[in-house]
Amino acid sequence: MSSAGKGSGVHLRSLLAGGPVVAPFVFDGLQARLAERAGFSALYLTGFGTAAGRGLPDLGLLGLSEMAAAVAVVAGATMLPVVADADTGYGGVLNVMRTVRAYEASGAAGLHIEDQVWPKRCGFFAGKEVIALDDMVAKVRAACDARSDADTVIIARTDALAPHGWDETERRARAYRAAGADLVFVDGIRTTDDLDAYLDRLGDLPLVYNGAAKPIAELAGTGVALQLHGGSLASIVGAIADVFNRLAKGQALPMATTFADLLDILGVDDALATVAAYETSTRPEGP
Repeated sequence: MSSAGKGSGVHLRSLLAGGPVVAPFVFDGLQARLAERAGFSALYLTGFGTAAGRGLPDLGLLGLSEMAAAVAVVAGATMLPVVADADTGYGGVLNVMRTVRAYEASGAAGLHIEDQVWPKRCGFFAGKEVIALDDMVAKVRAACDARSDADTVIIARTDALAPHGWDETERRARAYRAAGADLVFVDGIRTTDDLDAYLDRLGDLPLVYNGAAKPIAELAGTGVALQLHGGSLASIVGAIADVFNRLAKGQALPMATTFADLLDILGVDDALATVAAYETSTRPEGP
């Protein structure tokens, strides 16, 4: 059954129809709330960032349970629809079906599965390999059939560009769309030339673009429905490293926000007011 809530698949679909939509990389609840406050309309739960948050490289070290738990954290912290990285679906068609159901139960409005061989690698790492096209087509069909909510957005990603070039990449993207994927996603687009080739070859399809070779204003009308923007991730890591380096050297820290701001972001006053209201309503009357 579809839900019209802000974090739902139906809301995500309405945003994508009027796209392109920019979804920043996030991997915890605090980042989700900050992104919502900044004015974004959707969020992307990054597998790279989720692994990094555990001190791990994005080399297929996290499994379904860990990623579904991360979806629940991010989706639970915000009213925005969350698109989540589901890697390869963590196995064959049965695993893919279980992944879709687990992500839906955790609050994802959409998710993408990719055609890499497991264990996968980050889309911008060297040495990627892809499974047979027919095997991925079966996974896409299984993902679409597994939805408990018909509005959950299923995205099919191909990593064939680096190992096989554009002809094979285009063949796969079109096959995945024909198999039922709502959006198709070619990862590994690094340059403006790469992006131009992507749009020239596949711009008639609803696309996901992971990168920042062109600003969102230049992507209107190109076929890009969703832009995943990970540029913030390196900046966040750099800022955290700078804070610890300053602390280690005994230097003063620049205060970009106050403790009161942090409490407001986390909804502390609202939470305490709720507690107080229940305590008042349940307190016995009389002596």
